[in-house]
Amino acid sequence: MSTDDPRPDRPIDPTELAHTPTAPHLTDAPATSTKLVAEGAGTFLLVFGGVGTALFAANNGLAENGFPVGVGYVGVALAFGLTVVAGAYAWGPISGGHFNPAITLGLAAAGRFPWRDSLGYIIAQLVGGVAATSVIVLVGLSGPDGWLAKAQDGGFASNGFGDRSPGGFGLGAAITVEIVLTAVFVLVILGVTHATRGNPALAGLAIGLTLTLIHLISIPVDNTSVNPARSLAAAIYGGPGALGQLWAFLLFPIVGALIAGFAHRALFERSTA
Repeated sequence: MSTDDPRPDRPIDPTELAHTPTAPHLTDAPATSTKLVAEGAGTFLLVFGGVGTALFAANNGLAENGFPVGVGYVGVALAFGLTVVAGAYAWGPISGGHFNPAITLGLAAAGRFPWRDSLGYIIAQLVGGVAATSVIVLVGLSGPDGWLAKAQDGGFASNGFGDRSPGGFGLGAAITVEIVLTAVFVLVILGVTHATRGNPALAGLAIGLTLTLIHLISIPVDNTSVNPARSLAAAIYGGPGALGQLWAFLLFPIVGALIAGFAHRALFERSTA
């Protein structure tokens, strides 16, 4: 009896595309400048939607009957997830929809994205994030008396540990959740966007729901980064305390992403030949 697989997997040539494959009906790849604009726009949407919800809508005090008015941290988690879903479907087919320096580096480590293009993507993401929080500041300038000063005194929804953690968690907790949850995020992205095992039609939804879950877990710990562009964008308006702790939220999401990228490449992309 033959032991050969009667239905072997069709060999797939490696690709340099970002994690969202180009639609088959598109014959011309977008220009690099177009990809960078898409990355900036997607990161803008992510930061404006997530940080904006945290600052404008998370806690609006109490109604006359004493009922809390605002979406709370569950609403903030959903805001981050929904913006990723929207951005993935709007601009993912153009740039791959990273919107996050850690994701870009994790995909490069996994062999899904060229290292040489990473710097341009990261710069575009950082610019998009800072533009988003700058628009939030512009809105705050016309807000109620003292709103902007209060938001900045409160850290401007920036990440933090110790006395800047929403739940009072220390640096060790922040390091752990940022490495582990960023790694989980990268692994999910690599799985759902795989050329043969993934489902491109549902990838954006799966990625957005995963980011929502990540925020539900870690907002109480350190206000959830898993994205250095989001962390920088909030910290530059969050005052000296936010800037003093920013290093952790630039470094450890990248560490988690690189671990996940190299691990995925070693464990799940090995050839059977």
